[in-house]
Amino acid sequence: MFAIIGAGAWGTALAVHLGKAGCPGKLWDIDRGHIANLLSHRENTRYLPGVSLPRCVQPVEELETAVRGAECVLLVTPSSALRATFRRLKPLLARGVRLCCASKGLEVESGLLTHQVAAEELGPGFPLAAVSGPTFATEVAAGQPAAITVASGSAELARWLARKLNSGAVRAYVSGDLTGVEVGGATKNVIAIGAGLSDGLGYGANARAALLCRGLAEIVRLGVALGGRASSFMGLAGLGDLALTCSDDQSRNRRLGLKVARGTPVEKALEELGQVAEGLYAADAVHRLSRRLKLDLPISEQVYQVLHRGRDPGTVLKALLSRPLKSEDEVPVAAA
Repeated sequence: MFAIIGAGAWGTALAVHLGKAGCPGKLWDIDRGHIANLLSHRENTRYLPGVSLPRCVQPVEELETAVRGAECVLLVTPSSALRATFRRLKPLLARGVRLCCASKGLEVESGLLTHQVAAEELGPGFPLAAVSGPTFATEVAAGQPAAITVASGSAELARWLARKLNSGAVRAYVSGDLTGVEVGGATKNVIAIGAGLSDGLGYGANARAALLCRGLAEIVRLGVALGGRASSFMGLAGLGDLALTCSDDQSRNRRLGLKVARGTPVEKALEELGQVAEGLYAADAVHRLSRRLKLDLPISEQVYQVLHRGRDPGTVLKALLSRPLKSEDEVPVAAA
């Protein structure tokens, strides 16, 4: 039995997918009104309308009820809430229960990845995995084809979870590079906002392709500095997820960039989205990490300047084009 913590679009989609695969689950969210609505309608009318919950997926009001007897606790909360969620979970978790995080983000102040936050809050004894890759919740819930990466320092856990998720139209691959997979999932959101800014300004397909490619170089640079393998960023959790979120308007991060480029203030744009755009927080975290690690991440930095310092999108994108000439070969792309 799975405990799915977080009943947004992605948490609900994973619960639906697992339920269709024959894996029962309990779905919990901090918003009791939201859970009451799920219980009443058997459908996430707020974030994933039109998709019914399988009979083996049960929304529950109490976190303790959700995790009791669970083989695996699947966390799908906003990254900003992960530390608090781990703290709430700690006294409720059975020793050795499997943990998996499907959230994609970085802790802003510390720059820590999900598994690092978990280690600080839970201590040893809790094997942890991450699920990432190019996936939109609506398509996974609808049973459309998708591929994901399951990463863990425990090969046994990665294989176990991949077997559970590899069902129907979803193909699951395993990786031992937990750091690389988590970095890819978090930082692609920043570049996706940049792609939205570029498209919102009418810069065209050429500019978007260049931004995606050079954005990937920044992701590799940061990921390797944090201990990830460069080769991981050429896979589903890196290039795959980046290509998806930069090019399709289902991406909240891309839509945020589009809105801001067209003149909507950041706060108003976030309000109109109605859901969390993780890239907003990731841009701040990446800005801090780049300073701490002394890394040159120009696209990510300019996205930060627009979102958090109120800079004009057109001005910062023109500044990127005026940077000094440099070699394209300086970023490692081979396996580290």
